[in-house]
Amino acid sequence: MSNQQEEQGLQKFLRDVDEVTNLIQGLNSTDPSIQEKAIADAEKRFSSTAVKDEDQCKPTVDRTLINTRASELPKQKEMINPESFMVALEKDAEDRTRKRKQNEALANALKEKGNDAFSKGDYALAIQRYTDGLRKQKDMQVLYTNRAQAYMKLQDYEKAISDCDWALRCDEKCIKAFFLMGKAYLAQKQYSKSRECYLKILEIDPQKEKLCKDAVHEVDLEEKRQYEEERAMEEFESGKHTAVSVKELLQKLSKPNENILYYAGGIRLLTDMMQDCTEQTLFRTNSGFTIINDSEVIQRVFHTEAKSPAEVELFLSLLILWQAVCKGNEENQRLLLTHPDVNLQLPALLLSEVPYTCYVRQVSRCATLQRRQMQGPGSEGVRAAVIALSLLRREIERWLQILMSFIKIFDSRARYAMNLLTSLIVEEKFKIQCRIKLSTEALPLFIELLGSVKTVNELALAQCIAIMGDLCSDMVIQMQMTESLECWQACLSFVDECWTESKATRYPECLYALLGLMMNLSLQPNLLIQNLAVEILEKSMPLFSCKDGRIVTRAVGLISRILPVSPEALEEAMKEGVVKKMIRFLKADGQTTSSYAMKTLAACVKSSRRAQEQIVKLDKKCKILLKLLRSEDEVMAGNAAFCLGKCFEVPGAATDLLDTDIVRILLKVAGRDARKTSVQENAAIALGKLCTADARHTSRLRELNGMAVLSTSMKYVQGF
Repeated sequence: MSNQQEEQGLQKFLRDVDEVTNLIQGLNSTDPSIQEKAIADAEKRFSSTAVKDEDQCKPTVDRTLINTRASELPKQKEMINPESFMVALEKDAEDRTRKRKQNEALANALKEKGNDAFSKGDYALAIQRYTDGLRKQKDMQVLYTNRAQAYMKLQDYEKAISDCDWALRCDEKCIKAFFLMGKAYLAQKQYSKSRECYLKILEIDPQKEKLCKDAVHEVDLEEKRQYEEERAMEEFESGKHTAVSVKELLQKLSKPNENILYYAGGIRLLTDMMQDCTEQTLFRTNSGFTIINDSEVIQRVFHTEAKSPAEVELFLSLLILWQAVCKGNEENQRLLLTHPDVNLQLPALLLSEVPYTCYVRQVSRCATLQRRQMQGPGSEGVRAAVIALSLLRREIERWLQILMSFIKIFDSRARYAMNLLTSLIVEEKFKIQCRIKLSTEALPLFIELLGSVKTVNELALAQCIAIMGDLCSDMVIQMQMTESLECWQACLSFVDECWTESKATRYPECLYALLGLMMNLSLQPNLLIQNLAVEILEKSMPLFSCKDGRIVTRAVGLISRILPVSPEALEEAMKEGVVKKMIRFLKADGQTTSSYAMKTLAACVKSSRRAQEQIVKLDKKCKILLKLLRSEDEVMAGNAAFCLGKCFEVPGAATDLLDTDIVRILLKVAGRDARKTSVQENAAIALGKLCTADARHTSRLRELNGMAVLSTSMKYVQGF
């Protein structure tokens, strides 16, 4: 059966379903005229169906049961009634539904068999199973898209596109069909059609913007690659000197068993030829990566631990060539990083005893260059060389501790290593791989480094600590570190090392980074944090007197996360005058510090009556809290409202505010729109407590016609 016949059959089937559905709805209508019309339409349908069946020896679809009844209907026209006819029609519909469910079950079973064959790489068998499934259920969209994937694997792109088209007829918003069709058109070098498919996905689901952007970028790269190769070939055939020289040099470098300096010199000459995209492209199309990276001499040099001056020269020559060949050329970057030997060569460079600085600097510059390219238009799909390379390695989980170990070196290698690691951690896949050996290898090394601050590179250590803090954005890594007693003990000891008895700060950059790490580790409180809360508090509060405002802010942020989980720490903080210190920070009006200070006060007043009384005493007429209540920072405003509500429980606090405009302010906050409902909730609670504490505020509320707002918020103030 041709595709056209299949399509006609599918469309007729769908029309029949719609027609029968409409008939059933008409027969169920309470309107006699609609019901009568439905009966007439049904009789007409069944009569015409019966005549067609008589004229056809081999009907396409078996309608024997319903057509037999239909042929009897004209003879019994006077005897039939709507109820019995509806029962007969519904029974037929039920039979069809049951048959469809049976076919659907068979089609699903065949789909699973097809999926199993696909996963085993037997794409021909997978296609056969999906085809069998479509014979059972022609409008099963997933069978078309699955079969299209199998056709793609066999590089039968025309059939893949046809199946995607059929899938879209079943579901015009099938994203998978558009995606596969885009891939198929790309394989056929039909770039415009490929882009259209990906842009259709964006129209259907704007949330797929990144997927579409990456896919369109892939099309752009492929189109660009084809253009570059065609242009490079034209220039080569025209006899351009540098273009011809690239091919000649590659042929010379393919000679086996030459002297090391022969290859180093040849590579240097080849690097000089890399004047623009033409030479870069010819290097690629003439197997440049394979010729150089597969050389036995080069391989032997890379795997030799002791390096002679000639071998060092070869190292550097190759790195410089890589940089020249890949600069601004994304296709060359991709090929370099997917070459299997490169995965072995770069670690050899990093770990070798040959002077690190030269070649690590080259790699670091390469990564920096490509990060800049990522920020430019149309380059988002590019990854820094080291990032992409590392993601291809089987032992990627070791890169974290390998690069961290460079901190023990007092020269620029430590900084370059940390720059590389900073590039790596932006990749989600790298973070996932870091989970594997974090507890057994990377974390013990990190703890060792914290205890060796006097003997390691200070700035590199600060960067390393910050990197560990960034890694905590991965919940699994955060949990591993949070649950490590050794890690917490090392952090607390490090604070002691950084803060002297004379209240001077040693290693300020390291301390600043460490407090950020501890804040991240405190995001998900556990039993260990609760047990260490008092000690964390004791290490943090002395830092409030530090002259470095950044350190003060993070110290306040840390205790704002510790106090809510530990009554013991809260009690200790009250003894150390935490409320007075937080009020002082709020008066200083530093945005970030104020936010953490407000959160700390909220934790204090929630459980401590003494804290409530101290705020009332220190913040005359609640001027500071009222100012923060009007803040556009909803978290700060919500905490300020919460503190106000708690302060109104102090006898006399509400009365002291009779001559202020507090009712209007709270009313405005309770009735305003906010993304966080806690702002309105806490303001409504505070307003209710205010009026309960002194009825004169209730009179003011009525004057402002605010009872409706308070009434709406009563669910928040029950019990006041």
